Amino acid sequence: MRTELVSESGDPARPNEDFASVGLPASGQGGALVVLDGVTPPRGETGCLHSVPWFTARLGGALTELTVSRPDVPLAEALAGAITRTSEAHTQTCDLSHPRTPQATVVVARWSAETVEYLILSDSTLLTESPDGVITPYLDDRLARLPRASLATDALIDAHVRNKEGGFFTAAADPSVAARAVTGVLPRADVRALAALTDGATRWVEKFREGDWADCFRFVRKEGAQALVDRVRALETADAQERTYLRRSKTHDDATVVYVEL
Repeated sequence: MRTELVSESGDPARPNEDFASVGLPASGQGGALVVLDGVTPPRGETGCLHSVPWFTARLGGALTELTVSRPDVPLAEALAGAITRTSEAHTQTCDLSHPRTPQATVVVARWSAETVEYLILSDSTLLTESPDGVITPYLDDRLARLPRASLATDALIDAHVRNKEGGFFTAAADPSVAARAVTGVLPRADVRALAALTDGATRWVEKFREGDWADCFRFVRKEGAQALVDRVRALETADAQERTYLRRSKTHDDATVVYVEL
């Protein structure tokens, strides 16, 4: 079994807000991966005493434990439980109703001898490869489908589209958001390998147009997860002055890639 995990901060002076794990139960029957992309808040009040890395570490750790130790629990239920556990850790000190309370995108995949389950919430990505080499992307594209005008300012986003019906959803303090995730179950025989990527890594496809999702998956399989992050960093640096591709986006973003051959 080949497993690769790379998670790299976009700025060495700032902590990495992503989280990634691969859990392989001692029974040897299956496993799970968890990838979170912490949402960097704008300057100003968030209602919380804690940092985004604190939140993603708590949520990611709880989600990994619940996903691996309770294989009979659906992934959405595991996410709801992890959000509840994390919220309880700081509800006495923080205003968890604030729209910018710490939050994250989520990708989870769990495999057994019979099935591969998946869950995606917001703009991180899961890719699967079938035994005959077909690559399939699994996405939550609600954020991408929103009119650009609705994302013009942080105030508009918070008031009208962040964790709102008709907008997009992230894992924050409300466990009911887990029911909004994109979920599904695939036959294990139909999946040969998996790759989960935060949007700092999917820039290779979505911003720089180096190839499509199938090209991206094959690049990771052939060159490795670190090579994909390194290539994104080179493209970001080349674009830093002209801003042809990134425009309003930050030059470098935290980038995480997890690759697993089943």
